Amino acid sequence: MTVRSASNTGDTEKNERTSYFNLPALDVSIAFPQATPASVFPPCTSDYYIFDDLLTHEEKSLRMKVRDCMEKEVAPIMAEYWEKAEFPFQIIPKLGALRVTGGTIKGYGCPGLSITANAIATAEMARVDASCSTFVLVHSSLGMLTIGLCGSDAQREKYLPSLAQLKTVACWALTEPGYGSDASSLATTATKVKGGWILEGQKRWIGNSTFADVLIIFARNTTTNQINGYIVNKNAPGLTATKIENKIGLRMVQNGDILLKKVFVPDEDRLPGVNSFQDTSKVLAVSRVMVAWQPIGISMGVYDVCHRYLKERKQFGAPLAAFQIVQEKLVRMLGNVQAMLLMGWRLCKLYETGKMTPGQASLAKAWITLKARETVSLGRELLGGNGILSDFLVAKAFCDLEPIYTFEGTYDINSLVTGREITGFASFKPSASSQRSRL
Repeated sequence: MTVRSASNTGDTEKNERTSYFNLPALDVSIAFPQATPASVFPPCTSDYYIFDDLLTHEEKSLRMKVRDCMEKEVAPIMAEYWEKAEFPFQIIPKLGALRVTGGTIKGYGCPGLSITANAIATAEMARVDASCSTFVLVHSSLGMLTIGLCGSDAQREKYLPSLAQLKTVACWALTEPGYGSDASSLATTATKVKGGWILEGQKRWIGNSTFADVLIIFARNTTTNQINGYIVNKNAPGLTATKIENKIGLRMVQNGDILLKKVFVPDEDRLPGVNSFQDTSKVLAVSRVMVAWQPIGISMGVYDVCHRYLKERKQFGAPLAAFQIVQEKLVRMLGNVQAMLLMGWRLCKLYETGKMTPGQASLAKAWITLKARETVSLGRELLGGNGILSDFLVAKAFCDLEPIYTFEGTYDINSLVTGREITGFASFKPSASSQRSRL
């Protein structure tokens, strides 16, 4: 028997401790097998009514191109960046290569897509990651579209080609700390001075604002008291954008608080097509259609992940998919997705034929987000404990859907827009008598 000295024993123990702490990281997916994570995105199984048959060849091709990019480039990294609440800037060139930014705008390097193709691209991005979808929507269907619809020829020539390639990034600033649903009452001011305008005020919840090159700012003209639009460059003196921390949803999207302190905007960067709040409606008409397609995509992705997971994960000696109550919930999710798809498609066709009304757009956004919440909640239940892990998409989608349920008009406000249209009565503000009764 070999006898070790005390000093040798201590060295051995030290070496054992060192080697233990230097062990390679444990692969949790191997040590604790559950199912395939969403970083390996599942095939699309959610198009049960063969929605593809309603699409043109070009729309189908675009759908598959966007799907392929999102599954290969974004799915493997989305949970990591979502957890860190950081944006993966390395994917911007890859999203730019899809040639979807600029959406329905024709010319100036923009793709001139149909509203349906634009919606399909939005949904396919959201199917994998709602944050990337929101990044593109803010940049394209709000920022770029405002320049495309309300800008001068010179402004379009100057800004759109670079934005279309995602060499530069846009944001769109309407909401303020004190004015969300009541955005038309915004308090940011624009005062005419020699050669331009001075902007003063604050904006809140502005996606992309912390790194955007081009900011579309809405402010109240102090002379006319009407809402005007302005293009502000990121290096303008007096402009600061601060990231909003601690969000539970769309964590990769960099929402910011914008402070405007005597920001000078030259006359050539005032948007000539924005002379009242009503002029924003032609932009919002398109963006509201796009926002309605985000929860469609989110619900598709959640269903696809659940469908695969339930066949892989076993309990009581059988796949979860074999149990009756599980099948009922999965089928309810699938039914919701089919209804959402068909409502979204019909909304696009109404827009393309010039028949879409504000109430129709608002109903679609309100109802689709409502059904998406139900769908994602069912997915959360079906995945059990793994339903709270971002690894399997559902927990992440559950949180990402909450801001979408609120922005571009809350469920309640959109319901009132439709209610006003079908009844002829506006019910947004309390009447003077009801205000007096509370005093």
